[in-house]
Amino acid sequence: MSDTGYWLGIDLGTSGVKALLMSAGQEAVTSTQAELEVSRPGPGWSEQDPGHWWEATRTALDELAGTHRKEMAQVRGIGLSGQMHGATLLDADDRVLRPCILWNDGRSEAECAALEARADFSGIGGNLVMPGFTAPKLEWVRIHEPDVFERVAKVLLPKDYVRLCLAGEHLSDMSDSAGTLWMDVGGRCWSSALLDATGLSEAHMPVLVEGSEQAGRLRPELAERWGIAGPPVIAGGGGDNAASAAGVGAVAPGTGFVSLGTSGVLFAATE
Repeated sequence: MSDTGYWLGIDLGTSGVKALLMSAGQEAVTSTQAELEVSRPGPGWSEQDPGHWWEATRTALDELAGTHRKEMAQVRGIGLSGQMHGATLLDADDRVLRPCILWNDGRSEAECAALEARADFSGIGGNLVMPGFTAPKLEWVRIHEPDVFERVAKVLLPKDYVRLCLAGEHLSDMSDSAGTLWMDVGGRCWSSALLDATGLSEAHMPVLVEGSEQAGRLRPELAERWGIAGPPVIAGGGGDNAASAAGVGAVAPGTGFVSLGTSGVLFAATE
């Protein structure tokens, strides 16, 4: 991290988007939040409009630009974190095809059983097949909304849709992607076998990067909008739980934390 300038963190939660401005000395300068709503069109269903994520992100950063113009002008980099597992479906022109099916949506129970019988998701993907993960959501769309499924060109996780809006690139980090059930967690790459089990290919996936790697650069017109001098880099970032672990230092074996938000998480680091 540079010893000058400021750093901007953006977290896409289920209930809102939070933006944090931090000094080079790792001190919080200020933060702001824009609220989000969840739609529940059926029993056990949970969805959000990705367009609302971007509107909330712009609202939060517009506020920071208005109240902390001097600091925003010196932003050197942007970090992203966010709610995990949500299925953001885009067509070939990056248009959203349907509302995002969220992490807490339970409609794909039947699809989970079918996927478990079709491929070694637990052995390759490192997780049990449950409705909360991304792959069963796509299997539900394939069966129940085939017209939508046929038009899917890219599948992005929630924070990576915000990255697309910020930088215009299809990228994701390892921690968030590990929660899709399509990633070979040992090989740190997409698994063609797991993708094939849901009728997808690596072409449907974003490029994988490490959370600390550069993963795009803020579009010049947005840098101008928020008064940032020179488009800053955007880090790969992480899923909200992984980002929280790094933030509180729970990264060594035997450390952990409890997070109570829209969901409750008990996180422990092993080897």
